[in-house]
Amino acid sequence: MKVLITGATSGFGKAIAEKFALPGNELWITGRRTERLDALQQDLQQNGIIVKTTGLDVRDKQSVNALAAAVEQEWHGVDVLVNNAGLALGANSIDEGDTEDWDDMIDTNIKGLLYVTRAIAPLMRRQRSGHIINIGSTAGKVVYQNGNVYCATKFAVDAISQSTRIDLLPHRIKVTSINPGMAETEFSLVRFKGDGAKAGQVYNGFEALRAEDIADTVYYCATLPPHVCINDLTITCTQQANSIYKAGN
Repeated sequence: MKVLITGATSGFGKAIAEKFALPGNELWITGRRTERLDALQQDLQQNGIIVKTTGLDVRDKQSVNALAAAVEQEWHGVDVLVNNAGLALGANSIDEGDTEDWDDMIDTNIKGLLYVTRAIAPLMRRQRSGHIINIGSTAGKVVYQNGNVYCATKFAVDAISQSTRIDLLPHRIKVTSINPGMAETEFSLVRFKGDGAKAGQVYNGFEALRAEDIADTVYYCATLPPHVCINDLTITCTQQANSIYKAGN
């Protein structure tokens, strides 16, 4: 399989890349932190597979289009696209929100996903096969206090996934939305802008999901028979029912 993964420098994206690093697969990993990309490339190539990297901010439409052109030239097509790049910033009431944070979340979580999908989907359409896997969130299923704009972006991912599935149905392209709940990655550290103590409190009393759990699920969905497509999948740890209801130890 030829697998393209955005946001591969940490968390879900890194774990997904590691999961797909198997003989016979080729990976193209992207992310904003090029030094991490290079380190991951070196690690994954020890498995004897081809790994290409591109430093990429999905908010930059021209860069996304340049990536697609490079992928078309090198690979001619893509079997699996994992739209993983995304983030949460802040956790404030709507009347106290930082509008720059709002812009970053909307530009990354919605517009970035759209840019990448628009650039890569034609390659899949041409080959009449492919699988687009969008990483959503339980925040795109049930809103929670102070989640406002982040939740809105993940509701958008859900809607985009559903409509993309319909639009690409005639071309035999699969679309899957995977919606994780609480997962102990760099997510909260980014959200609270490097405040490790505050980020750590999010997971107190919980055995949260791990990045590897989501990677296993992505791999499972991507390796099902050609006639099987999981459209939508919500995953939580045992102690979480949805964005609101949780039970500590």
